[in-house]
Amino acid sequence: MKVSQQQKFIVYKNGERILTDGALIVEEPLSIRIQGNPYAVVMRTPGDEIPHVAGFCLAEGLIDTPEHIVTIGFCNEEETNVATVTLTEERKKTVAGLLERKGFVSQTSCGICGKEVVKDLHQITTPVKTALRLPVDQAVQIAERLSDFQPIHKQTRSAHAAIIFDYDFKFLASAEDVGRHNALDKAIGKVLMAGQIESAAFGVMSSRLSYELVQKAARAGIELMIGVSRPTSLAVDLARSINMTLVCAKDTDLMVFCGENRLIS
Repeated sequence: MKVSQQQKFIVYKNGERILTDGALIVEEPLSIRIQGNPYAVVMRTPGDEIPHVAGFCLAEGLIDTPEHIVTIGFCNEEETNVATVTLTEERKKTVAGLLERKGFVSQTSCGICGKEVVKDLHQITTPVKTALRLPVDQAVQIAERLSDFQPIHKQTRSAHAAIIFDYDFKFLASAEDVGRHNALDKAIGKVLMAGQIESAAFGVMSSRLSYELVQKAARAGIELMIGVSRPTSLAVDLARSINMTLVCAKDTDLMVFCGENRLIS
């Protein structure tokens, strides 16, 4: 399955017009069906569909554990990009309200204010625990390793990455995608399906931290998130309300926006 395509383009360098070619990241739709019914269509980079959908379902509150899933299937035949999820009968009853809603939780609808978004997300999000203690210098060092986990970005210069570490600062999973939220869903899905979700302690993103990423991380029990640019105000509001730590790593600086108690100077 291709994650990039070669295309020709023009570069103007020092006033000189140059015809060249290079790799562009692939973006395709993925239709997610729950109990046989359409639930969402996400634009993503092909690959890791099963963990992507598992992570998406966890973020949405459709599942809490892999045991709530009976089957996950993916059809990648030509002209078809459909993933299907079947939940247990008991779980289907528990999340009936979520299955009936229009639009998924981790996507803002027009006309909704920040307070309403946070209130909505609190229906499926609970405060995270406080067990992590991360030295500031180690947080910076880990953030500096981001490029080690970005092979697609090195090829295309347009992929986001998400990396998840455990409480001993050991690597658990990583993923890349054209969408930062997809990358995090994929990485979380890998950890979830490997039965290691209780070990997920903190994550690093190649992007700014938006409220969607905070919500997804919280659903996985992640205590601390590191981004490469400043978070949005709504992301900080949500993170603060659920006891999560949000930081931005820039060069050798670490900016802490909430949850400083988890960092050791």
